[in-house]
Amino acid sequence: EISACLVGSEMCIRDRVVSLSVIAFDFRFLFMEMAFIWLCIPFSDDDRGVHFESIHHIKQKKRRMNMKYFTKFLCLFLGAAMMLTMAACGSKSDTDANAGADGEKKQLVVATSPDFPPFEFLDGSQIVGIEPALMQAIADKLGMELVWEQVDFDSIIPGIQAERYDVGAAGITITPDRQKNCDFSNPYFLANQVIVVNPGSDIQGKADLAGKTIAVQTGTTAEEYCMDNGYSVLSFASNNDAQAALTSGKADAWVVDNEAAARMAADQSLTVLDEAMTSEPYAFAFAKGSSLVDQVNTALQELLQDGTVEKLFQEYDTVYVSPLS
Repeated sequence: EISACLVGSEMCIRDRVVSLSVIAFDFRFLFMEMAFIWLCIPFSDDDRGVHFESIHHIKQKKRRMNMKYFTKFLCLFLGAAMMLTMAACGSKSDTDANAGADGEKKQLVVATSPDFPPFEFLDGSQIVGIEPALMQAIADKLGMELVWEQVDFDSIIPGIQAERYDVGAAGITITPDRQKNCDFSNPYFLANQVIVVNPGSDIQGKADLAGKTIAVQTGTTAEEYCMDNGYSVLSFASNNDAQAALTSGKADAWVVDNEAAARMAADQSLTVLDEAMTSEPYAFAFAKGSSLVDQVNTALQELLQDGTVEKLFQEYDTVYVSPLS
């Protein structure tokens, strides 16, 4: 009987090993299989002579055997609980990779600062504009669900670096400094930085800005350019606040991208000067090494070539300057 038991146990073990080789890369199944085999194996050769020992020894061995069973079942229970916890606490990347397996779309989380018309602005509580429309067209091509996060402009790239957002879309210019911290899509538009002044101002161009105070938005290329060129700068979290500094007399001029200037200056009867400060390309920002860059570039190239991007600018009464020209 003992030999048969051992042979049966050995066959059981061999069968289990064959089964385990099929699912060797699934650690949860591996754990459960190993635990089952462990419970099937006889404890030791000492247990075979239990009928020939005294009643006292039998009771002691029963207690030890019960304790062994209890210990094994306790380990099995704790191990199963650990595996369930690991399954429930999967990483963001695991969740993203498995999203859509049941037919649901993967989410594309996009950060923006909606104070930059016509590129992004609020219509009630809804974020609208050229870039929201363009990002929706890209998401449609990728089969993804678009999710917007509203933040201050200077929080977008740090948030992308921290992987809180997948994409940054807020009239973001490609610069060498920014390229050190994130990756960019191909450009989709060429913009100019322009000077906005109050009606009747004696500022007629860049040469007149010496000794003047310039309002800019924090973290923008307008701020970077003005500071690098020694201008006196007042920085604000939003372009609305920078515009207010100009109209209230706290600043002598306001430097902002030309399309936003044309839209926002008209509301306050402000003057946009003809001379541009800089010319720069707009693109979408991503975390370093993001696999989304190539996917978005493919979709964006199609939208540029079929005229969709230009049509979106026309819908918002904005002159389009193609980066392909």
